[in-house]
Amino acid sequence: MENFKLTIIVPVYNEAENLHRLADVFKAYFKQSNHKMKLLFVNDGSKDESLAIVKQLCEGNPYFQYLNFNKNYGLSAAIKAGFDHVTTELTGYIDADLQTHPEDFDLLLEHAQEYDLVTGNRSKNRKDSWVKNLSSTIANGIRRLFTQDGMDDTGCPLKIIKTSYAQRIPMFRGLHRFLPAMILLQKGRIKQVDIRHFPRIAGTANFGLINRLVGPLMDCFAYLWMKKKYINYEIESKSC
Repeated sequence: MENFKLTIIVPVYNEAENLHRLADVFKAYFKQSNHKMKLLFVNDGSKDESLAIVKQLCEGNPYFQYLNFNKNYGLSAAIKAGFDHVTTELTGYIDADLQTHPEDFDLLLEHAQEYDLVTGNRSKNRKDSWVKNLSSTIANGIRRLFTQDGMDDTGCPLKIIKTSYAQRIPMFRGLHRFLPAMILLQKGRIKQVDIRHFPRIAGTANFGLINRLVGPLMDCFAYLWMKKKYINYEIESKSC
């Protein structure tokens, strides 16, 4: 693993209005943080100016890097690509809309050695519309019923995962909603930490009411299939 401790993945899909503000916030955060970390943008086939802005932000900046898809593959694919290319001990994840704040990674890092995944919990401080809050509450309840992971806000876009665990997750479309449960399948330890939440002030959300409810329900059945088929083993001894 390299000198950096944490790589923070930022999936990007048509977030041109947010990217300069995001970069400024992270530059300030990196200066005051006690941990050496970097940002990995994953451009998921954006149709606006996001890619050009990402390239500009990364040019000459060793703390900013990017991956660029040839077309739009979806959020799970963007997260998976980030996992595959991380070389630091820890992997983080945050959305580009800054509804969660990078400074709250410090709250998660306090537990990142003891736990294999630490996720934020926005439940006490959501700043979304009542429709979005209600749909998220229902979706989280459905997932918790299926996965028994004990998480109140499993879809929170602020997480830290030990990279060795993140890179063993067999991702498929929609599985980004089940990251805590997938760590549990690996016999890992998970924890949730209360964090702040902010209104979206730029850009457009990429998920509506239907795919917040119907999609997660269908994904739950995919997760149950994955759980039944998941291969997990421990080597007791070896000669090589």
